[in-house]
Amino acid sequence: MTRPLTQPTLLPYRGVLPTVHSSAFIAQTATVIGDTQIGEDSGIWYGCVVRGDVNEIRIGKRTNIQDLTMIHCAELGQGTYLGDDITVGHSAVLHACTVEDNAFIGIQACVMDDCLIEKGAMVAAGALVTPGKIVKAGEVWAGSPAKKLRDINEKDLEFFEINRQRYVRLAHEYRVEQYDD
Repeated sequence: MTRPLTQPTLLPYRGVLPTVHSSAFIAQTATVIGDTQIGEDSGIWYGCVVRGDVNEIRIGKRTNIQDLTMIHCAELGQGTYLGDDITVGHSAVLHACTVEDNAFIGIQACVMDDCLIEKGAMVAAGALVTPGKIVKAGEVWAGSPAKKLRDINEKDLEFFEINRQRYVRLAHEYRVEQYDD
């Protein structure tokens, strides 16, 4: 198989180039900049921007950042930290926040500066989590501004696991098909 005509855009900022684990998938139209680390089996999908220029961005293992998502950090605040086994839905915005392991960020959700999304929490599609909020473990937050909607249930947990497994598999398939000989 021939290699694709385009490669993902990995750009240095102030001499710092992103660090991407060899098993991660970065789509050709994604842009990853500066002090950014991406863990094993993670996926950064089409049209995403991960801009670690004014502070650091850390993305753990088996985390999927779906198409058109923007991740940035704050120069005078914190970096952006995403743990392991996280799903970030299409067109989300994560800015200078922390998302712990096994959390779920829905399509077009926005998580702002100094927010903490605890382990296993969910931010629903379209939610706006305003600065400094803490979404506790086991909670679902929705709305604009986001507030607690309900507790996580078994159906949610089953979906999280199916979705995580699907995206790890897809990332592997895309990486092999597009980049491996």
